[in-house]
Amino acid sequence: MNRIAVFPETVFSIGPVQITDTVVFTWIVMAVIIVTSFLLTRRLSLRPTLRQEALEAVFEAVEKTVQDVLPLDPWLVVPLLGTLWILIGFSNLIGLVPGMKTPTADINTTFAFAVLSYAATHVVGIANQGLRKYLSHYGQPTWIVLPFHLVAEVTRTVALAVRLFGNMLSGDMVAVIILGIAGLLAPVPFALLHVVIGLIQAYIFGVLTLVFIAGGLSEE
Repeated sequence: MNRIAVFPETVFSIGPVQITDTVVFTWIVMAVIIVTSFLLTRRLSLRPTLRQEALEAVFEAVEKTVQDVLPLDPWLVVPLLGTLWILIGFSNLIGLVPGMKTPTADINTTFAFAVLSYAATHVVGIANQGLRKYLSHYGQPTWIVLPFHLVAEVTRTVALAVRLFGNMLSGDMVAVIILGIAGLLAPVPFALLHVVIGLIQAYIFGVLTLVFIAGGLSEE
């Protein structure tokens, strides 16, 4: 397992901008996703192959998940939700590769994802209902509760970031402890458990984003 650094370390600088190891590993994750997507989607034909059927099954699963929650065209959200699941999932798992660091074990990364989730909630709500109608739901059932709505917006965004950060950082730290106590063989089953946890955390983050978007849409 890799060394755990709670705080990001600066790798190099571009003028006044410091590029940390978290940013570098996030770039690596993005490059891996782009290359993998290219290899999986090239040369698709009218005659379905096992690879093509698997990809279609994934897309249909994401579409159905969105369709079951949101009362609107699912493809307004499917690209965003699918991208979040893939990016966070890869970010959660790359720490298993020797020499790599888990980007989501850095609060800065998870907070960026949480801000993206927060922004998506309002963008979809305003695009679907218009600015005036969307903002009116903050005054339900009365405008007296407006401060509580605003506090809830902030706290749920922070909670979303801290939840993912805490789970991934603690998982990496436990792996290092087990490796130090039990040797090289013990982390093998733990690595499999880490894969499951990483994928579950990515799924939970996406589902919570979907729930937040649905919560911002008033009943027609």
